Amino acid sequence: MNYGVDEQEPVIRIEGIGKAFGGMEVLSGVDLIVHRGETLTLLGGSGSGKSVLLGIMIGLLHTDRGRVMIQGKEVTAFRTESEWKEIWTRVGFLFQGAALFDSMSVRDNIAFPLEIHTGLNRPEIDEKVSRLLDMVGLGEIQDKMPSELSGGMQKRVALARTIALEPEIIFYDEPTTGLDPITSDTIGDLIRDLQKRLTITSLIVTHDIRLAFKVADRVSMLHEGKILLTAPIEEIRENPDPKVREFLYG
Repeated sequence: MNYGVDEQEPVIRIEGIGKAFGGMEVLSGVDLIVHRGETLTLLGGSGSGKSVLLGIMIGLLHTDRGRVMIQGKEVTAFRTESEWKEIWTRVGFLFQGAALFDSMSVRDNIAFPLEIHTGLNRPEIDEKVSRLLDMVGLGEIQDKMPSELSGGMQKRVALARTIALEPEIIFYDEPTTGLDPITSDTIGDLIRDLQKRLTITSLIVTHDIRLAFKVADRVSMLHEGKILLTAPIEEIRENPDPKVREFLYG
């Protein structure tokens, strides 16, 4: 479903984004595009501005200058919830901390967006919840509570909830934070598998280089509030820039 959007136009276009807090400039004119169906990983160290950029893209922060276009809509010009509503029916967001509802079972967590935004009846919702859990590699855990799950399982449940409304775009905020390397690899494999199966456009904000190398079609590096470079993953590995090599290889 393309909602009349030009298939050749980048799904996400960021132009000249600048943002300062208390006189300190965090973003200094960021330009970036994300193509339809690709996974772009935005790499950056602590304080590089990547979380601020993500906050602007999803409407949590206002930009001081520049604009963000998502599927042809200038979201940085939005000022009301109703303006965002159409975009959010097409976009999924995986929060850094999974953000599951503690008082709800796994089933109810995943069913929540389906109950709010679709006309499905209860049996249809239950059937879809089961399919979504199968897609993220979890079996019959619908009745468990989030507190009974490991961090990796919580992330997978959150991902199942994220794809419940069949979004065209997914934003991932540090999807492997707090996970051990083996579990992080599992999450990376899952992201890549869903990308191929569902043809989703994905933007992953992370400092996890291992994850970037596993899932990205292209990598963009944010350094001191600016995009240092954007390139396919194989070009990033061999890039001679000292700043790139220091970040990647220490």
